[in-house]
Amino acid sequence: MHPTPRTHSVRSFPFSKLASLIHYSRLSSRPQLWTKLLPRPVPISGRTAAVAKRLLSSTTRATEPHSTSRVQPRPRPGLTFARPAVLSIQKRFCQSEVTSSFTDMASDRDILPAWAKPSHYAISLHDIEFGGKFGYKGTVAINTKITKDDGFSELVLNAHQLKVHAAELKAGDATKSAKDISYDEKRQRVTLDFGEKINYSGEVTLEVRFEGTINNIMAGFYRSKYTPKGEVPASVAKDDDFHYMYSTQFEACDARRAFPCFDEPNLKATFDVEIEAPKDQVVLSNMPEKETKESKRDGFHTVVFETTPVMSTYLLAWAIGDFEYVEAFTERKYNGKSIPVRVYTTRGLKKQGEFALDNCHKIVDYFSEVFQVDYPLPKVDLLAVHEFSHGAMENWGLITYRTTAVLFDPETSADSYRNRVAYVVAHELAHQWFGNLVTMDWWNELWLNEGFATWVGWFAIDHLYPDWNVWGQFVTDSVQQAFALDALRTSHPIEVPVYDGLEVDQIFDHISYLKGSSVIRMLSAHLGEKVFLQGVADYLKAHQYSNATTNDLWSALSKASGQDVSSFMDFWVRKIGFPVVTVAEEPGQIGIRQQRFLLAGDVKPEEDSTVWWIPLGLHAGSSPSTASLHETGALTQKEETIRNVEGDFYQLNKNLTGFYRTNYPPERLVKLGEARHELTVQDKIGVIGDAYANSIAGFGSTAGLLALVEKFQDESDYLVWSQILTNVGNVRSVLSSNEDVSEALRKYHLKLVTPAVEKIDWEFKDGEGFLVGQLRAALILSAGLVGHKATVDEALKRFDAYTSGNDKSAIHPSLRRAVFGIAIKNGGESAYKAVQNEYLSTSSIDGKEICLVTMGRVQTPELAQDFLKFVFSNKVATQDKHSGIIALANNSKVRPEVWKYIRDNWDQTVYPALSGNFVVLERFLRFGLNKFADEKVADEIAAFFKNKDTRGYDKGLEVIDDTIRSYAKYAKRDEGVVREWLKANNYLS
Repeated sequence: MHPTPRTHSVRSFPFSKLASLIHYSRLSSRPQLWTKLLPRPVPISGRTAAVAKRLLSSTTRATEPHSTSRVQPRPRPGLTFARPAVLSIQKRFCQSEVTSSFTDMASDRDILPAWAKPSHYAISLHDIEFGGKFGYKGTVAINTKITKDDGFSELVLNAHQLKVHAAELKAGDATKSAKDISYDEKRQRVTLDFGEKINYSGEVTLEVRFEGTINNIMAGFYRSKYTPKGEVPASVAKDDDFHYMYSTQFEACDARRAFPCFDEPNLKATFDVEIEAPKDQVVLSNMPEKETKESKRDGFHTVVFETTPVMSTYLLAWAIGDFEYVEAFTERKYNGKSIPVRVYTTRGLKKQGEFALDNCHKIVDYFSEVFQVDYPLPKVDLLAVHEFSHGAMENWGLITYRTTAVLFDPETSADSYRNRVAYVVAHELAHQWFGNLVTMDWWNELWLNEGFATWVGWFAIDHLYPDWNVWGQFVTDSVQQAFALDALRTSHPIEVPVYDGLEVDQIFDHISYLKGSSVIRMLSAHLGEKVFLQGVADYLKAHQYSNATTNDLWSALSKASGQDVSSFMDFWVRKIGFPVVTVAEEPGQIGIRQQRFLLAGDVKPEEDSTVWWIPLGLHAGSSPSTASLHETGALTQKEETIRNVEGDFYQLNKNLTGFYRTNYPPERLVKLGEARHELTVQDKIGVIGDAYANSIAGFGSTAGLLALVEKFQDESDYLVWSQILTNVGNVRSVLSSNEDVSEALRKYHLKLVTPAVEKIDWEFKDGEGFLVGQLRAALILSAGLVGHKATVDEALKRFDAYTSGNDKSAIHPSLRRAVFGIAIKNGGESAYKAVQNEYLSTSSIDGKEICLVTMGRVQTPELAQDFLKFVFSNKVATQDKHSGIIALANNSKVRPEVWKYIRDNWDQTVYPALSGNFVVLERFLRFGLNKFADEKVADEIAAFFKNKDTRGYDKGLEVIDDTIRSYAKYAKRDEGVVREWLKANNYLS
C-alpha cells in the first residue's frame, strides 16, 4: 500500500459544521423577495395557516418535531413564517409519512414460503457438454430448516429453464420422494409434491436431481464466444466460428437458471461446489480448490472447492475455460498470511490484466483498513469474460468482468480505459464488503449495495490517483447522470418497492447507483468523513454475514455522529426526485425557496409536497478566493431568507456536494461566469450543469446558458470542458429539427472550441497528466465534428495513413475515437467501410467498442441502415449492440433511422436478438430512442408497444416517453429565444 494525499477528498467540504447553532438575528422571513419568483401565488388554506401557527409556536424549540406532516404548501406574499433559533434539523422532521409507507413493504412481496429456509447447499455438476447441445446435469442437496408446526406436503423452490428429474426429502429417519413435480414458469418456481403430509419441524435435507443448458444469453450458467489468441486444448467448446468459455451471472435472480434453489437475497447459506470438467481446462469458483477426484469420463476430473461463508445465492459463481493468470499478493497479512490476488483471462491475454492486478491488491488492503474489517476470504480472483451483460459482477472471491472493464494494454488501449478499469475494479471490490459481507435484506434496498460501492469505488481511486481529480469526475459523470434520470416523472425513489425478484433488473439504474452514491457523498460531507467512515465500519461489523436495512445504516451513523440521521436522510432515500433551490437577491440578503425539479418544468402541487433537508453550503465574500462558509445550516422548509450576506460574491452548494440544482438570478449567473477563474473545477461544473438543466426545465433560459458558456472559451480543464460539450451538444441535439437554428448552433459550437483546440497539439508526451490527454481527445473530436478545418484535415491525413498506409502509429490509441468519427463524418462510405474492417480485424481490447461508437457518425440514411444491419449480425456480440446505437441516436442526421429500423424489424430481428436478456433489450431501446424531441415520435412509440408484453423493459419505455415529451416541450418553448440570441450575436442572419 502506498499512501498518497487525498487532495480532492470529500473532506474538503466542511458540512460537519452545519449542525452548529445559528443566531436568530441572521434569519428572518422576507416573503416579499418571492414576488419575483412566484407570479402565481397559491391561495392560503386553513391547513397552511395551521402549519404557520405551529411554526410560530416552536421558534425557541428547535429540537422539537414541528409537524406530523411533511406537506407544506408554498406561502404567498404576506404570510410570515417565523424561523427557529437553530437550523440543526435532526429532530425537526416527523418521519411518520415516510416510514409508514415502507412498514408493510415486506408483506407486499411475492416470495417463497417463510417456513423453509436453507442453511447449506452441496452442488455437484457433471456430464457437462463442451459443444453439441451444451447440456449439463447436476444434483443439489439443500439443508433446510422447517418451522411449519402443522406439517407440509410440498416444498417450493426457484427454478427456471431447468428440468427436475427427482427430489428426495430426508426428515429425521424418514425419506420421502416427490410424487409430482410441477412448474410455474411465470414465477420461475418448481413445486415438489410429496403426496402426503409430513409432520416434521427442524433440519431436513432436500436432494434434487436436475439438468439444464449452458445458454448464450449472459444469464445463469452461460457460454461466451471468443476468438482465441493461440492454440487451445481440444476439449474447449467450439463451433465453426468461435471458441467458448463457461461462466455464471446470477444477480439478480438467475441462480435459479443454473440449479434449483431458494433464490432470494435474505435466504443466505453456505455452499459446497464440485464440478466435473476436462483436466486440461481451469475450473474456478468462489473459494480455493480443495481437492480433485477422478472421474469415470476419460480426460475429466472433478474439482472440489472449499466451503463458502454464509452468502446469498446471487453471489455464487463458477467458471470453466482455457484460463491463465497473473498473480500478486496483498502487503497486509490476514490471519498471518498474504492473500493471493489473480486476474484470469483466456489464453494470450493475461499481460493485459496487470494494471487491474496492481490496483486490486492495493485496494483490498485499503478497504480492510478503512472499513476496519479484514477481507474475509482466502483469495481474490478477477476473471475477464468475453460476453457480459453488465460491466462486472461482485461474486464473492470470483469477480467477473467484461473484458474492457478489467483488461488494459498501455500500448494499444485508449487511456480512458485506464480510468475505467481502475474504477470498476474498485467498485466490485467494495462489494466484497457492501453486498457480500453485509447484504441488503430485500431488493428494494439495492442502493445499500450499489450506491455504497459506487461512492467507495471513487473513494479508493481518489486514494490511489490523487492527480485524476476523482471528485471532479464524480460530479460531471455520476451526479449529472443521476440528475438527468431523477428529473423525470418516471424516476423512482432510491429505495423502491419491489414486488418480486423479476422486477429488480429495472432498478439497476442511475438512481440506485449514481443518486445513491451522490446522496452518500452529501451525507459524508455533512457528518465529516472520519465520523462517516466510523459509522460505516460499525454498520459492517454489526451485520457481517447477515442482511441489513437502510434503517440499520442510519442507526450506525446516528450512533457515530450523535445526530438522528434518519430524520433528515429518509426523504432523500424514500421519496422520488430532488429539489431546485431558487434564489432571489436583495442588498445584504438572499431569499431561497425549494421545489421539486422536473425536466418538463410543469410540477403539479401534489408532486411538490416533499420538503427536503438541503445542506446549503453557502459561501460568501468579496470574491470566490476570499469567500468563506456562511454558516446558515440547511434549508428545512419551503422558503427561507438569509440575512447578512456580505460582499459581492456568494455561492450555494459549494463543490456541488448537495444533491440539488441551484437557480440563480440571471445577473448572478453572469457574475459567476465572470468569476470563473477563481471557481473550483467542481463549482464550474455545477454552475454550467445547473444553468443547462434550468434552461431545459424553464427555470432559466437557453440564451443565458449560451452566454454563460461563451465565457469559458479560455477554459483549460478537461472535466469542465466535458460538462460544456455535453450540455451544448444536448441543446444542439434537441433543437436540430430547425435547419437554420441547427446551423447557427454549429457555428456557435465551432467558435466556442476553436481557441482551445488551437492551443493543443496532437502528440501525447511522457509524464503529462491523465486529464491532459483526455482534454486533447475531447477537443479534437468536438472541433472536428463541428468542422474546424485544420482539425478535420489532420484527422483525415492520419486516418488515411492508418487505414491505407497501415501505419498504426499514425493515430494514438486515445485518439482513435476522435479520428475515426471525424473521418466517417467527412469521408463517407469509404471511411465507414474502413472502420468496419478495423472492427473485424482489431486485436485491441477496446477496439471493437471504439469502432462501434464511431461508425454511428454516418451521414446518410443508407449507411445508417447498413450499420444497423451490421450491429444485428453475428459479428457484433449481444453485449455490444447498444454501443452501436448510441452514436446513431446522438446523430441528428440519421436519428430517425433508428426508430425506423426498430419498428420495421422488431419481430424478425430486434426482439429475437435481445429478448433473451431484458437488461440488454431495455438498454438498447433507451439509448436508441431517448434523444428524440418530437411528441409525434413519442406517440408512435407508445402506439407500437401498446399491445405488446413489455414486462422486463416497461420502465425503460416510460423513461423514453417522458424524456422525449420533456425535450419536445423545451424545443417548442425555447427555440424562438435561441433564434433571437443567435441573431443578436451574429450566428444567424
